[in-house]
Amino acid sequence: MKEIAGNPLHLKSLNHISLVCRSVEESINFYTNVLGFVPIRRPGSFDFDGAWLFNYGIGIHLLQSENPDNMTKKSEINPKDNHISFQCESMGAVKKKLKEMEIVYKRQRVEEGGIYVDQLFFHDPDGFMIEICNCDNLPVIPLAGEMIRSCSRLNLDIISQQQSTNFCSAVTQ
Repeated sequence: MKEIAGNPLHLKSLNHISLVCRSVEESINFYTNVLGFVPIRRPGSFDFDGAWLFNYGIGIHLLQSENPDNMTKKSEINPKDNHISFQCESMGAVKKKLKEMEIVYKRQRVEEGGIYVDQLFFHDPDGFMIEICNCDNLPVIPLAGEMIRSCSRLNLDIISQQQSTNFCSAVTQ
């Protein structure tokens, strides 16, 4: 098997994240009712409590803590802490829904070259940080010598068309 430059392990995508929970039931409720994940079947051979959820092309595997009373819970919302981020269609709609659900969040705005990215940070029931953003506003620009990538499907379509046009004109020359 030939090694792919920049992909020595021949990775295809991110499959899932695993989170240890105080209460799997409480976490299922949060991830389904707040973030829109759907419970899916997990192997019946597992001899520990947990649940698998799926949406947006990624899985979340919830694992019941063996010592839930000993788990520390973060209360301060720190955008620089470990987190998972989801892109949204409307920041206004997300803010409104979080307020309706009485979920405490911290708002942050990033500016780069006149492009603004809005971010909302909040915790799941166990203190794991969640970010909701419109990060697809910001193109992903490699440091050097790589193809331009973008978080936005629209930008990816434009980039693909440009690369296709460049390729076709290079072939015909």
